[in-house]
Amino acid sequence: MPSESNLTDEQYKQKMQRRQQVQAERIEKSIDKKGLIIVNTGTGKGKTTAALGMVLRSLGHGYRVAIVQFIKGAWEPAEKAILERFGDQLVFQAMGEGFTWDTQDRDRDIATAERAWELALSYIIDPSYQLVLLDEVNIALKLGYLSPEVVIAGLAQKPELSHVILTGRGAPQGLIDIADLVTEMTMIKHPFREQGVKAQPGIEF
Repeated sequence: MPSESNLTDEQYKQKMQRRQQVQAERIEKSIDKKGLIIVNTGTGKGKTTAALGMVLRSLGHGYRVAIVQFIKGAWEPAEKAILERFGDQLVFQAMGEGFTWDTQDRDRDIATAERAWELALSYIIDPSYQLVLLDEVNIALKLGYLSPEVVIAGLAQKPELSHVILTGRGAPQGLIDIADLVTEMTMIKHPFREQGVKAQPGIEF
């Protein structure tokens, strides 16, 4: 089959018309709305960044949004300073105390994660929030600070049209299985690993 670059103008036009028809048929059969469970996982950078893009879209539509940060709360990221300008339309709760090697206290980390989950669940079940972001919750699940079964049961209580995004590497298979949209970020190169470049403002935080 010839590549698109080798098609004549008429062949290319016919091919695009067929694609357009197929896409139109798919859209016609699609449902209008569904609240999604979205998982951003993998070793690559960009999981939280992608989620924050959805947060901004939701805010732009006038939706109420809640963000609960499970691990990186001690960093007080620049995103929080910007997002807080949306006032009552958005709540940003940085519950984490930093990375696990910062606290060096497993019981304390578990207690912090459990408090963060209780707060997150209150937003998840509240129909006034159209989007809830659980940032780095997958790390808490991976490290055993939270039970996947508890989180999955909580997600089952969300209103029909509400969206929940869960970020962090190491998402458990049970969460992936019940999710509607799963993206795995793969790290090819990273400036810290290859060049020893520290986390920089505007890039990592």
